[in-house]
Amino acid sequence: MGESPRPAQTPAMQPSFPVRVECPPGACTCQRELLLSQPGADQRILMLTREEEKKLLERLERINSLSDLEQMLLRIEQQLGVAIVVAPGSNEVRTMRGIHIEMPNMPGLCRKTRQSIPAAIRKGLERQPEIAWALLDAHDLFGM
Repeated sequence: MGESPRPAQTPAMQPSFPVRVECPPGACTCQRELLLSQPGADQRILMLTREEEKKLLERLERINSLSDLEQMLLRIEQQLGVAIVVAPGSNEVRTMRGIHIEMPNMPGLCRKTRQSIPAAIRKGLERQPEIAWALLDAHDLFGM
Protein backbone atom coordinates (compact mmCIF):
# COMPACT_ATOMS: atom_id res chain seq x y z
CA MET A 1 0.00 0.00 0.00
CA GLY A 2 1.08 3.58 -0.64
CA GLU A 3 1.48 6.42 1.82
CA SER A 4 -1.60 8.43 2.69
CA PRO A 5 -1.40 12.05 1.62
CA ARG A 6 -0.31 14.50 4.31
CA PRO A 7 -2.55 17.41 5.20
CA ALA A 8 -1.37 20.71 3.79
CA GLN A 9 0.58 22.89 6.16
CA THR A 10 -1.10 26.18 6.92
CA PRO A 11 1.17 29.12 7.72
CA ALA A 12 -1.16 30.50 10.40
CA MET A 13 -4.25 29.24 12.12
CA GLN A 14 -7.04 31.74 11.66
CA PRO A 15 -9.27 32.28 14.71
CA SER A 16 -13.01 31.78 14.38
CA PHE A 17 -13.74 35.44 15.19
CA PRO A 18 -13.07 38.64 13.22
CA VAL A 19 -9.51 39.79 13.88
CA ARG A 20 -7.81 43.14 13.74
CA VAL A 21 -6.37 44.04 10.36
CA GLU A 22 -2.60 43.97 10.42
CA CYS A 23 -0.68 47.21 10.63
CA PRO A 24 1.34 48.42 7.65
CA PRO A 25 4.81 46.79 7.50
CA GLY A 26 7.31 48.62 9.67
CA ALA A 27 4.65 50.75 11.37
CA CYS A 28 4.09 48.49 14.36
CA THR A 29 5.84 45.91 16.49
CA CYS A 30 2.72 44.03 17.58
CA GLN A 31 3.94 40.64 16.33
CA ARG A 32 0.44 39.77 15.11
CA GLU A 33 1.68 37.07 12.73
CA LEU A 34 3.73 35.43 15.47
CA LEU A 35 0.64 35.25 17.67
CA LEU A 36 -1.44 33.79 14.83
CA SER A 37 1.19 31.15 14.09
CA GLN A 38 1.43 29.82 17.66
CA PRO A 39 -1.00 26.96 18.28
CA GLY A 40 -2.90 27.39 21.52
CA ALA A 41 -1.81 31.02 21.99
CA ASP A 42 -4.27 33.41 23.64
CA GLN A 43 -5.53 35.32 20.62
CA ARG A 44 -8.29 37.28 22.38
CA ILE A 45 -6.41 40.54 21.89
CA LEU A 46 -6.95 40.20 18.15
CA MET A 47 -10.71 40.59 18.72
CA LEU A 48 -10.01 44.28 19.34
CA THR A 49 -10.64 45.45 15.80
CA ARG A 50 -10.18 49.11 14.98
CA GLU A 51 -13.96 49.66 15.25
CA GLU A 52 -14.09 47.91 18.63
CA GLU A 53 -11.05 49.85 19.80
CA LYS A 54 -12.78 53.11 18.92
CA LYS A 55 -15.82 52.08 21.00
CA LEU A 56 -13.57 51.05 23.90
CA LEU A 57 -11.69 54.36 23.85
CA GLU A 58 -14.93 56.35 23.81
CA ARG A 59 -16.22 54.30 26.75
CA LEU A 60 -13.01 54.79 28.74
CA GLU A 61 -13.23 58.54 28.17
CA ARG A 62 -16.74 58.47 29.67
CA ILE A 63 -15.95 56.66 32.93
CA ASN A 64 -18.01 58.13 35.75
CA SER A 65 -16.61 56.56 38.93
CA LEU A 66 -13.71 54.56 40.29
CA SER A 67 -15.87 51.44 40.37
CA ASP A 68 -16.82 52.06 36.72
CA LEU A 69 -13.10 52.29 35.81
CA GLU A 70 -12.32 49.14 37.79
CA GLN A 71 -15.19 47.31 36.07
CA MET A 72 -13.93 48.39 32.64
CA LEU A 73 -10.40 47.22 33.45
CA LEU A 74 -11.77 43.88 34.64
CA ARG A 75 -13.80 43.44 31.44
CA ILE A 76 -10.76 44.29 29.31
CA GLU A 77 -8.76 41.64 31.14
CA GLN A 78 -11.52 39.03 30.87
CA GLN A 79 -12.43 39.65 27.25
CA LEU A 80 -9.07 40.59 25.74
CA GLY A 81 -6.51 39.14 28.15
CA VAL A 82 -4.88 42.52 28.79
CA ALA A 83 -4.22 43.37 32.44
CA ILE A 84 -4.04 47.16 32.80
CA VAL A 85 -2.82 48.65 36.07
CA VAL A 86 -3.97 52.15 37.05
CA ALA A 87 -2.43 53.49 40.25
CA PRO A 88 -0.88 56.63 41.67
CA GLY A 89 2.71 57.12 40.54
CA SER A 90 5.60 56.57 42.92
CA ASN A 91 6.27 60.32 43.09
CA GLU A 92 3.95 63.15 43.93
CA VAL A 93 0.69 63.26 41.98
CA ARG A 94 -0.01 66.83 40.91
CA THR A 95 -1.68 66.19 37.56
CA MET A 96 -3.25 63.25 35.76
CA ARG A 97 0.22 62.56 34.35
CA GLY A 98 1.16 61.46 37.90
CA ILE A 99 -1.30 58.58 37.62
CA HIS A 100 0.63 55.50 36.49
CA ILE A 101 -1.10 53.44 33.79
CA GLU A 102 0.74 50.25 32.91
CA MET A 103 -0.04 48.35 29.71
CA PRO A 104 1.69 45.06 28.99
CA ASN A 105 3.81 44.70 25.87
CA MET A 106 2.33 41.50 24.52
CA PRO A 107 2.11 39.90 21.07
CA GLY A 108 -0.94 41.12 19.17
CA LEU A 109 -1.26 44.38 21.09
CA CYS A 110 -0.72 47.20 18.63
CA ARG A 111 1.74 49.97 19.53
CA LYS A 112 -0.92 52.62 18.91
CA THR A 113 -3.38 50.78 21.14
CA ARG A 114 -0.79 50.65 23.94
CA GLN A 115 -0.69 54.45 23.70
CA SER A 116 -4.37 55.22 23.10
CA ILE A 117 -5.87 53.22 25.98
CA PRO A 118 -3.86 55.04 28.71
CA ALA A 119 -4.61 58.35 26.95
CA ALA A 120 -8.35 57.59 27.00
CA ILE A 121 -8.19 56.66 30.69
CA ARG A 122 -6.37 59.92 31.48
CA LYS A 123 -8.96 61.85 29.48
CA GLY A 124 -11.71 60.22 31.52
CA LEU A 125 -9.90 61.08 34.75
CA GLU A 126 -9.45 64.68 33.62
CA ARG A 127 -13.14 64.90 32.77
CA GLN A 128 -14.09 63.49 36.19
CA PRO A 129 -11.30 64.51 38.62
CA GLU A 130 -13.19 62.99 41.57
CA ILE A 131 -12.28 59.57 40.14
CA ALA A 132 -8.59 60.43 40.48
CA TRP A 133 -9.19 61.57 44.07
CA ALA A 134 -10.99 58.28 44.79
CA LEU A 135 -8.07 56.39 43.23
CA LEU A 136 -5.60 58.28 45.43
CA ASP A 137 -7.77 57.65 48.47
CA ALA A 138 -8.08 53.93 47.62
CA HIS A 139 -4.28 53.72 47.68
CA ASP A 140 -4.25 55.51 51.06
CA LEU A 141 -2.33 58.55 49.87
CA PHE A 142 -4.63 60.82 51.84
CA GLY A 143 -4.43 58.63 54.96
CA MET A 144 -2.42 59.56 57.99
